[in-house]
Amino acid sequence: MKAKPFIYHEKQSKQLCALHTLNNLFQNANTFTKAQLDELCLQLTPNSWINPHRSMFGLGNYDINVVMAALQLKQCDLVWWDKRRKISARDINGSFGLILNLPSPSKVGNLIFPFSTKHWLAIRQFNSVFYNLDSKLPCPEPIGDVNQLIEHLTKHLNEDDCELFLVNSTKPCTLAVAEQM
Repeated sequence: MKAKPFIYHEKQSKQLCALHTLNNLFQNANTFTKAQLDELCLQLTPNSWINPHRSMFGLGNYDINVVMAALQLKQCDLVWWDKRRKISARDINGSFGLILNLPSPSKVGNLIFPFSTKHWLAIRQFNSVFYNLDSKLPCPEPIGDVNQLIEHLTKHLNEDDCELFLVNSTKPCTLAVAEQM
């Protein structure tokens, strides 16, 4: 029986799920910082009083443009998955990791608001097992093999407002540190 691998896992803080997703994806707390993602927001829309790529209160809630720009800094492409297509093992096996963007209930403490926001989470494979690295989970959650992952993803993709993105490396040496984990 294989020993469970050490998996780096950041926990949810404020509206920083995109930051946690990126750091969990690359398995390193220092991959990105809030300041770096905020700077990307400013680079994407430099002359705007209210930046459309993050929360107007500056607490995070980064959009897809910031996630894509951050991944490009690590020589990675983000490919949107057309959920009208059936996902296969071949589609997943060539990817470095996966990112889901899911609806999430809006709440403060125990007070739940009547609208939802979007939540980012990463999925990575370690020792042939795929793990859900959602920052809202207490620890990484094993999903299983590629067939179980496809079942998991298909369930989510059948929900409204769920988006799947495949993370592909354009330069394998950039990911070498993360692969050693």
